[in-house]
Amino acid sequence: MTIQDELVAAVDGQRGVKAADRLCEACVLLLDVDAAAISLVFDGANAGTLGSSGSPARIYDELQFTYGEGPCLDAVTLQAPVAVVDLAHPGEARWPSYGRAMLEYRIRGVFAMPVLAAGEYIGALDLFRARPGALEDEQVAGAAVAAELAAVPVLDLLHGDLQAAVDDPASNAWAELCVLSRAEVSQATGMLVAQLDIEPREALVRLRAHAYATGRSATDVARDIINRRLRLEAD
Repeated sequence: MTIQDELVAAVDGQRGVKAADRLCEACVLLLDVDAAAISLVFDGANAGTLGSSGSPARIYDELQFTYGEGPCLDAVTLQAPVAVVDLAHPGEARWPSYGRAMLEYRIRGVFAMPVLAAGEYIGALDLFRARPGALEDEQVAGAAVAAELAAVPVLDLLHGDLQAAVDDPASNAWAELCVLSRAEVSQATGMLVAQLDIEPREALVRLRAHAYATGRSATDVARDIINRRLRLEAD
């Protein structure tokens, strides 16, 4: 059985977030990487994590949202694969903040394949590896297949699950959609707009800046704002 066949088998019979998670787990097993995530990208920002191989992968993905840079954003912008074989290389300065953060997590190699769904580039399959070095040709081909397969759970959610969520807010579909989006960040941003009398874009910038300055995820900062454990100053 080829890598491509095993990737297809991993998601057979699955849909939505479960299919995305299974696909990411298969990528770790088959593509010689340590973590994998499927990022959703809208309006040039990392908007959510569709699937992941585990909590470390979700952290690596959210860091792209916190810093506003990273492989998923470049892959969607360029509509092409992105690869950095060694973030620790002296000449590698593509993502100054994100790259430094990933090195702190001991990740040296990052790779992203854009995900195309319904004619639009809506995200990327991100692969993370602790050791430096390029992927083998067979692994690159496998990553391309995985990126194609990633479009299926996206379409599942945009079609069936989205309608189910609208029809029944108490359904599991609604819970899945809430997990996908950075809903807490959106809620906290709205609170900052009201508290500081600023535009939503500036509120989001301030939230992310605080996360960056304190070395925390944007979601953690958002939770503190929502629970009134943190109040950002007007200036």
